[in-house]
Amino acid sequence: MKLDQFQQIQQGSIYHGLTPVSQEEVLKTYGGRSLPLHYVEGHLRGDTKMAHLADLFSLPEMCLLSQVAQYFMDHNLQYHSVPLFNDVKAAIASIHPEMHRIVGRNISEYLIKDPDLVTFFQRLKENNKEIFIITNSPFYFVNAGLSYLLGEDWREFFDVVVASAKKPAFFTDSMRPFRELNEEIHTQTWGPVTQLEKGKIYLEGNLKRLQELKGWQGQQVLYFGDHPYSDLADVSLNHGWRTGAILWELDYEIQCLNSDDYKRMSGWLMILQSLIESSQDFEDEESRKMIEKWEEERDQLRKKTKELFNPHFGSVFRTHDNPTYFSRRLFRFADIYTSRLSNLNDYSINHTFYPRRGVLPHEYKSLFV
Repeated sequence: MKLDQFQQIQQGSIYHGLTPVSQEEVLKTYGGRSLPLHYVEGHLRGDTKMAHLADLFSLPEMCLLSQVAQYFMDHNLQYHSVPLFNDVKAAIASIHPEMHRIVGRNISEYLIKDPDLVTFFQRLKENNKEIFIITNSPFYFVNAGLSYLLGEDWREFFDVVVASAKKPAFFTDSMRPFRELNEEIHTQTWGPVTQLEKGKIYLEGNLKRLQELKGWQGQQVLYFGDHPYSDLADVSLNHGWRTGAILWELDYEIQCLNSDDYKRMSGWLMILQSLIESSQDFEDEESRKMIEKWEEERDQLRKKTKELFNPHFGSVFRTHDNPTYFSRRLFRFADIYTSRLSNLNDYSINHTFYPRRGVLPHEYKSLFV
């Protein structure tokens, strides 16, 4: 119950600007190391208390937020956290057009070509699957990237191409009509869009209209995105689409999981935890001292295994024995997740990924039985 209602704060993971916040300050500010879930998810009800930074654009955003806050602190300048966050977020958003131009002119310096990606799309087309792309990027940027990744004829793979979609509004605002891009004069048309044709480029639009025009409904659709909130949450919860998350961090995390150091330490951690759990009800002094020794060793091992992934915040997916908040959101919004689409080439086109049977608390078999 506690795991569902509270989000645990990792010790040493809180910063004010670039300055670590002590445990005493954390306890004074938050009243403990467990935050009620409504505090973390207030944005879902309009009662915003915490902003979620969960994509690659969050890296410069977090750095800039920390540096500006530290500047104010170092120079004894008063500031309010909300306008600071909003101004930094607006500043990051304002550089997107320039970023698109820079990357578009030097595409090979920024994108890694996956030689198996073309095979992935070819298999789908050969098996009569309809493919669509919905992206917030402008078309010239999409065209530059996909021409590099898939070839100049990349549009042959896609039955519908939607650029400048402004997700997540694309999924929630049914009053935003599709507009067709006139590629000759590089501007959008004014007339109504009554059908979505292959080979044409569409801008803006909304999911309700997409489903009306194409008939793509429910679990017959598998939609991939790289952002659990902006891409996957709404189509999963409100429209019943199957969803897949693309997470580049997976490759590195799996590499860490397969390292000899991690296997050795995590194996001993599980043994220690089992010893602590099975011995915790012994109340004699000798037993209590032994349990305290095990707990101290366990905590040291936890710190070392965390640092194998990242010395500052550990694994993206796990906090000691529990999934991180990001993982919980991911598991709720995504049916499958992988580091790249081409990984699916290892499976048949009709493959079904079945969920693993989890162990419920009341199904646990005691060591003493």
